[in-house]
Amino acid sequence: MASRHLTVLVTGCSSGIGEALALAWHEAGHRVYATARREEKLEPLRARGLNVMTLDVNDQMSIDVAVTRIEEEHGAVDILINNAGFGAMGPLAEMPLSRLRRQFETNVVGPVALCQSVVPGMVRHGGGLVINIGSVSADFVTPFAGAYCGSKAALHAFSDALRMELAPFNIGVMTVAPGAIASRFGETAVAGVSLQQKDESLYAPVSNDILARAGASQVGASPAAVVARAVYRASQRRKPPAMLRVGNGSRKLYWLSWLLPRRLRERILMRRFGLLRLWRAQNP
Repeated sequence: MASRHLTVLVTGCSSGIGEALALAWHEAGHRVYATARREEKLEPLRARGLNVMTLDVNDQMSIDVAVTRIEEEHGAVDILINNAGFGAMGPLAEMPLSRLRRQFETNVVGPVALCQSVVPGMVRHGGGLVINIGSVSADFVTPFAGAYCGSKAALHAFSDALRMELAPFNIGVMTVAPGAIASRFGETAVAGVSLQQKDESLYAPVSNDILARAGASQVGASPAAVVARAVYRASQRRKPPAMLRVGNGSRKLYWLSWLLPRRLRERILMRRFGLLRLWRAQNP
């Protein structure tokens, strides 16, 4: 969007890329509402002069309260940045369905709920911009991250549909597909691995490989602030790009997903995450 004093709503700002995104817009002179499920996690941002508030993307009432407050104070949200999300890691064949549902509720349904809440105000004000933080994992699918990869692929598809549907109302939609970004994402993912080291699991012999996949996003990670500045610069273009690939591995893994034959790609990933070793053990 053209540079002016904008009202920006960012979700998932307690750490990592969400915190960095909120600071990028704040430092550029815009009015930022940084949100998270637990407001006390936002005290460092409050101390920097940002507006902070509680917002749980899985709670419609929480969404309504936050958006209503912003609209009462400033008329409308000019830019919505859907960043809140998490990675449910573990084998799909053993993942509790409640956790799978939560993965999609948080990473897909939540962003759409935010869009539905802010779009009427954007229309009244003549337009706006929605930035959905997706992932290179939407394109480069790996074992033991099927729930996360699937949710980000869905978010990318939803973003494409929204871009076409909202264009008549001068509302842009930009998808960001980060690669490895320094954050607490890996730490949280490892802590939430659904396998829980159960001896009776089919995948117990490769439990360390599952943990390695959960923490893989922090290997060679790009600084969150560098990524946030790239997203900010892209948003300032007269026509923000439909897709922005940023961060270590984002472009490389995307092209590998297209250039490597599927069978070769899957064999490489099965070897990387212990599944060929498991296959040999099951098929002596």
